[in-house]
Amino acid sequence: MTFSVHGQAVSRGIAIGRAVLVASSRLDVAHYFIAPEQVDGELQRLREARDLVIDELQRMQLTLQKTDAREAQQELNALLEVHLMLLADKQLHDGVAHWVQERHYNAEWALTSHLEQIAKQFDEMEDPYLRERKSDLEQLTERLLRQLRGCASPVASPAPAASSQDAPLVLIAHDLSPADMLQFKQSVFAGFVTDVGGKTSHTAIVARSMDIPAVVGVRTASQLVQQDDWVIIDGDAGLIIVNPSPAVQEEYEFRQREIQLQRGRLSHIKNTPAVTLDGERIELLANIEQPADTVPALSVSAVGVGLFRTEFLFMGRDGKLPDEAEQYQAYRAAVEGMHGLPVTIRTVDVGADKPLDRSTRDDHLNPALGLRAIRWSLAEPAMFLTQLRAILRAAAHGKVNLLLPLVAHRHEILQVKDMLAKARQQLDLRGEVYGPVRLGAMIEVPAAALTVPMFLRHFDFLSIGTNDLIQYTLAIDRVDESVSHLYDPLHPAVLQLVAGTIAECRAQGKPVSVCGEMAGDPAMTRLLLGLGLRSFSMHPSQILAVKQQILRADTKKLRRWAQEVVSSDDPAGQMTG
Repeated sequence: MTFSVHGQAVSRGIAIGRAVLVASSRLDVAHYFIAPEQVDGELQRLREARDLVIDELQRMQLTLQKTDAREAQQELNALLEVHLMLLADKQLHDGVAHWVQERHYNAEWALTSHLEQIAKQFDEMEDPYLRERKSDLEQLTERLLRQLRGCASPVASPAPAASSQDAPLVLIAHDLSPADMLQFKQSVFAGFVTDVGGKTSHTAIVARSMDIPAVVGVRTASQLVQQDDWVIIDGDAGLIIVNPSPAVQEEYEFRQREIQLQRGRLSHIKNTPAVTLDGERIELLANIEQPADTVPALSVSAVGVGLFRTEFLFMGRDGKLPDEAEQYQAYRAAVEGMHGLPVTIRTVDVGADKPLDRSTRDDHLNPALGLRAIRWSLAEPAMFLTQLRAILRAAAHGKVNLLLPLVAHRHEILQVKDMLAKARQQLDLRGEVYGPVRLGAMIEVPAAALTVPMFLRHFDFLSIGTNDLIQYTLAIDRVDESVSHLYDPLHPAVLQLVAGTIAECRAQGKPVSVCGEMAGDPAMTRLLLGLGLRSFSMHPSQILAVKQQILRADTKKLRRWAQEVVSSDDPAGQMTG
C-alpha cells in the first residue's frame, strides 16, 4: 500500500531505497555492520546469549517451586515456559541468523530487526490471546539484549557485501544519537528518517555533513514503515513516500539525476578563489567531527577548519573518556591532515542534544540550560586539563586555534586562562613540546552577544554559533519537534545580535566567523556578506553552493539592503521581496 508522511526537511536531495529499521529498545542497542569474517563470531554471541537466558529462566523456575503462592507459581511458570519455547524455536533462531549472514548486521541489530518483524505479525492476529503474546516476545528480547550488552564487540566498517545489495538502503529509526550517526557516517545508507528531531538537532547537522537526504520529526515513521519497504526520501520537501507507484518512483529518479547534474556543475568552481564581484576575498572553512573529515574539506578547497567538534571523541564510550595520548593523536592527525592550513579545535561540548551516552540523556531536567560545554569542562578540571594539554601538543605540528563553547561570564574566561597556563606548566615539567594557540570564544548566548566588547579584550577571535544563539534567544528547544517550527534564523532579535557581533569585531579589527548552520545556508550568504562577514565555516558538503553565491555577490551593493533586513519587522519578507 502506498502512503506518504511529512516531517522536517533537514538535508537536501532525494534518496530511494529499501527500508532498514533500527529498533528502539529500552536498552542501548548497538547498530553496525560486520565484516564477513565476523559472521561466525556474531552467531556465537547469539548462541551464548540464548544459553545464558535459558539458564536464567530455568533457575527462576527452580526458585518458583519453593514459593507458597500456588496460583502465582502456576501463572509465572507458564510464562517462563512460553519464553523457553520461543528460545528453542528453530525458525526464530534461523530468522535472526539470516540478518547476520545475509545483511551482515551485528547480533543486537539482527535480533531486534527480526523480532520487530515478528511483532508486526502478532499485531495482525485476530485472536486477542495470541496478540498479547507480543509482550512475551518483547520481554524475551530485553533479556537477550541484556546478555548481549555484556559482550563487547568492536564497531566494524560496513562489510563489502552490505554495500553490494541490489537496492540502496535507507535508514528508518525512532531517533539516532550523534554517536549513532558517526558510526553510520561511512555506511551504505542513501538517506535516513527519524520520528523525532528538529532542523538543527545535532543528528540533523551530522546528516548534512554526510551529504545525504534526511527527514526528521516524522513521529510515526518507525511504526508505519516495515523492513524492506520501498521508500522515497524527499529531503527538500520533508516528505517520505512508502511503496510508491512506478510512475512516482520514475519521477523521483529523474529528480535524482537532475540533482547529480547540478552538483557536477558546482564542482567546476572547486578551485576558484572565493572572491566577490567587488574584490572581497572570503574565507571558506570546514566544520569537521573527526580527523578523517579533513579529506572532504580539502577536496572542496576549504582554506582551513573553522570548527573541529571534539565531543565525538568523547561520546558513546560508556563513560570512559579518551586519555591525553588518544586525543593528541586525533588532534595531530587533523592538523597534519590540513597540510599547514589553520585548524580551530573547540573544547568538548556535551549536554543538551549531545550527551556522552544515552544513559546520561535524561539526567537533568533541562540539559540545554544545565551543565554543558565550558561549564562541564570547568566542573571537571582533570578532564579539561587533559584536553588542553593534548591540544597544545598538537599545536606543535601546525596552526591551531582554541575555541571555547557557550562562554557567558567573565569569570569563566579568567578560569579558562588560568587552566591554560596550568596546562602549559604541566607540559613544561614533563619536557613536552607544544605550540602556540590563538584563543577564541563561541558567541552562542545573548549574554555573550551583548557583551562582545568585553569578550574582545580577552580573545583573539570570535565565532558565532548561530544554532544555539537562535535557540537561546527565542527560548526554543531545537530538538523538540513540537516547537521547532518556531526556530527562526531570520527573527529580528537574532539578526540584530549577529549583526552587532560582526560590526563590533570589524570595528576592533578582530576576526569573526559564523560556524552555525546559517553559514552553510546559501539563502543566507548574501545577507551575511552585506553585514560584513568575511569568514564562513560549514560542512564540506555545503561549501561549493555557498561559494557560488559569493562569486555572484557585490558586497558594496548588499550593505544597505542587509541593514534594511536587520531593522525590518519582517526580515523574511525583505529577503524575498
